[in-house]
Amino acid sequence: MRAGLQFASSEDEKQVTVRNNWQPKPGDKFVRRPRVKAHPLRRVLGIPGLYSVGYGNVGSSIYYALGIVTFVAMGATPVVLAIAGIFFIFTALTYAEGTAMLPEAGGSASFARHGFNDSVGFIAGWALMLSYIVTIAISAFVIPPYLGYFWAPLKESAVVSTAVSMGIIFFLMIINVVGVRQTSFLNVAAAALDLLVQILIIALGLLVVFNFDVLAHNVTFYWPSWDNLILGVALAAIAYTGVETMSQMAEETKRPAIRVPKALILMIITVLILFGGVSTVGLSAMTPQELATSWSTDPIAGIAHSISSAITPEEMATGLSSEKEAVIVLTWIFTWLRNLLPALVAILAASILLIATNAGLMGISRLAFSLGRFQLIPLALSRVHHQFKTPYISIILFATVALLILVPSFFAPNEFIKLGALYAFGSLLSFSLAHASILKLRIKDSSSPRPFKLGWNIKLKQWEMPITAVLGLAGTVAIWLVVIFTQPYSRWVGLGWMAVGLGVYFLFRWRKQLPLSQVAKAASSGRSPR
Repeated sequence: MRAGLQFASSEDEKQVTVRNNWQPKPGDKFVRRPRVKAHPLRRVLGIPGLYSVGYGNVGSSIYYALGIVTFVAMGATPVVLAIAGIFFIFTALTYAEGTAMLPEAGGSASFARHGFNDSVGFIAGWALMLSYIVTIAISAFVIPPYLGYFWAPLKESAVVSTAVSMGIIFFLMIINVVGVRQTSFLNVAAAALDLLVQILIIALGLLVVFNFDVLAHNVTFYWPSWDNLILGVALAAIAYTGVETMSQMAEETKRPAIRVPKALILMIITVLILFGGVSTVGLSAMTPQELATSWSTDPIAGIAHSISSAITPEEMATGLSSEKEAVIVLTWIFTWLRNLLPALVAILAASILLIATNAGLMGISRLAFSLGRFQLIPLALSRVHHQFKTPYISIILFATVALLILVPSFFAPNEFIKLGALYAFGSLLSFSLAHASILKLRIKDSSSPRPFKLGWNIKLKQWEMPITAVLGLAGTVAIWLVVIFTQPYSRWVGLGWMAVGLGVYFLFRWRKQLPLSQVAKAASSGRSPR
């Protein structure tokens, strides 16, 4: 095996640049030549902008994923997050190689289309569409509980909370149809502020509430059954969103073959540190039972509340140096941070969750445009509005589906736990196909330049198969099967979603007289979304 991650040589970069920047010569108009594929989206993102898009999803997921995972995994929450984190590393590396090789919107659907055929590409894209819809629903659903710090009914009343959540989705649907842009600066600023607050929570938590004996007791005393432990790993997939979103933005990234892998690696490091620190502090601040009940929809608010009430300024002062000036200054700083933290978490959580909800709608529009462009879904779903220049049909349709899956939350406050498993159904299926596609491309198209090439390869005849993709495929398939067999809601809703999608796909391809499995020629779908 060969260790390490391999970036392209300068010669490989030149080949990719020549291929992507091919221009016809004057005399070519008399010669039959290949069609040049234009990039429909402007390349404007650098590493900070791309990282902020991915972290905007991951940073938002921490505000609800901890509650969902703890509801099932209880004391084993840090353990299942760590196990899921390993598969997250494998998945992120797979997406890094695939996106660098195929820098186009589509993510796993694009990998599967090139690696296998259009049918597999559609399955990956349609499963991913379900993940986006559930992300929209969950992100909007947990905004009101965090704002409940300012007005209690937003947290205590299921009717009020759900109604406000649905209002948020409807409002963002209108905004996305009209085409109001979300600036890259806003994403970067929100991601940076959220990152600082997460670090502050971890630092204050380790200083104020961390107790190894309490943590060990909460882990061992509330250790779950094996079934819940495995299910917890599956649900922990919701904590590691963002990989697919960053891949979707490849067509809007400058030098994506280099910058997308670097942004993904940076996000891997950030995510593992944050989730490890927050889960450790959370189980030191309260029992898993408290975290999974009283604070299930707003776990970070629960941690902030525990920190703010764990120790008084006077107790802090007695533990400090005898230097009077130092005591006064440190006591003042601590008191200020302690009092500010709950309100800061409420405002920031609501803000970044709002951005994540909107990013889900934007992701659906990009994915629908990509699937429509390659004739995997009816072109009507990727049709762009003549005035607003947005794929309004797909935005309205899939936002409506997100609204519908929130309706049961009026009557069942813990319904969002089922949404977590439903997200795992879609994301794990698309992740599995991404791993399989990268392995297939190593065989099918082994000679193409790979600006970012996975190391740790196993020799299979004349092909090099990356062990991270092999383990990632085995792990994600196994966890996906756990969701299928143990979660009736996710099983029937997820399989029903896929069945409806495949029916539409088969009917569309039959009416267009296109082969079901072969790769069809790209279609002209009008103007691209802005």
